[in-house]
Amino acid sequence: MITSWSALQSQPTVARIVMNSLERNRIAHAYLLDGMKGTGKKEVSYLFAKSLLCKNRNGVNPCLTCSNCKRIDSRNHPDVHVVEPDGNSIKKQQIQFLQEEFSKTGLESKRKIYIIEHADKMTINAANSLLKFLEEPNQETFAFLLTENVNLMLNTIISRCQPLSFRALTSEGLVEKLVAEGISLPLAKSAAALTNSLEEAVELCRDDWFALARSLVIKLYEAIFTRPKASLLLIQEKWMPHFSERKQLEIGLDLMLYIYKDMLYAQLAKEEQMVFVDERERIQKLALQTTQQRVTEHLSYILQSKSRLASNVNPHLLMEHLALNLQEGY
Repeated sequence: MITSWSALQSQPTVARIVMNSLERNRIAHAYLLDGMKGTGKKEVSYLFAKSLLCKNRNGVNPCLTCSNCKRIDSRNHPDVHVVEPDGNSIKKQQIQFLQEEFSKTGLESKRKIYIIEHADKMTINAANSLLKFLEEPNQETFAFLLTENVNLMLNTIISRCQPLSFRALTSEGLVEKLVAEGISLPLAKSAAALTNSLEEAVELCRDDWFALARSLVIKLYEAIFTRPKASLLLIQEKWMPHFSERKQLEIGLDLMLYIYKDMLYAQLAKEEQMVFVDERERIQKLALQTTQQRVTEHLSYILQSKSRLASNVNPHLLMEHLALNLQEGY
């Protein structure tokens, strides 16, 4: 949870715009928070709501301890309304209900706030209803529209909002955040290689399945180099039962791709870019036994396997074929 605007280090431009608005008390009636999943849009909207409703604000930052701050954190403040898709879309009735609520006087203060998640999923009728709302804003009404697909929204809505663009987290920034959450560096780097969404990365790292998946990738990698005949048995007895779903097997192949990339980084003396940092010594040792050309070929085999997986081949046969290709030359 973000506790202050200065703590929003991953989105410095957003933090600067909001702090300037709060300091000058020149707050727009509607903000459009646009960015990829996991970039902190929802957290920022709630922090902004707390800054607007806090009873004991310290400069631009909410106190976090007053009743308003606590109720916003617990998602039960009567003057903060959240709209989410009902099924696959946000319906006109949801926006109309919001308008009815905002026609009433605020229960705690004059200010009322609404947060629309996945605003790009509004139906045309819902978007037109919201447009009327935005065209005639109440002086003390504030809107936060969150989207991952701003191109799907009406230009007339976009033009009536103050844009707040959220940049994707860098891999390094994501690793730092994961480690700050108490996640080990090897797991953090592996998750950050698979996604740039903080939410998804945390979910992966806290799933025992992912830790075991990573362990199996290391075991298969080692077997291919040192015990080739054992690799097929490993695939049959341990790999396929663990990576039983196609989406899981995609993750397994992605991790295989990264451990072979680490071998290339070891050959190029770029160890700082390695994902499997806990296997550095083993990877460096095995990297001495092959050439950059061979590693590049192996990366190509893994990418081909990922492509074939998408075309409905038998997963077990695919993995056996990949293992045999990766063993060539050893």
